[in-house]
Amino acid sequence: MNGNRYYGVRVEGAKYGVGFGSALAIAISCTNNHSILWAIIHGILGWLYVVYVALFR
Repeated sequence: MNGNRYYGVRVEGAKYGVGFGSALAIAISCTNNHSILWAIIHGILGWLYVVYVALFR
C-alpha cells in the first residue's frame, strides 16, 4: 500500500512540472519575441526552451 501512495505522488509531481515548464516557456517567449505563434511553439517545447534561454541569453 505504501508503494502505491508514493507512485501517485510521483506522477502528480511530474504532471505539474510539465505544466509549469510550458507556462514558463510561453511567458518567456511572449516577452522576448512578442509573437503568439512562437509562444505556442515554445509552449510545446516547454522546458527545452527554458533551458535554452537560460544557457544562451
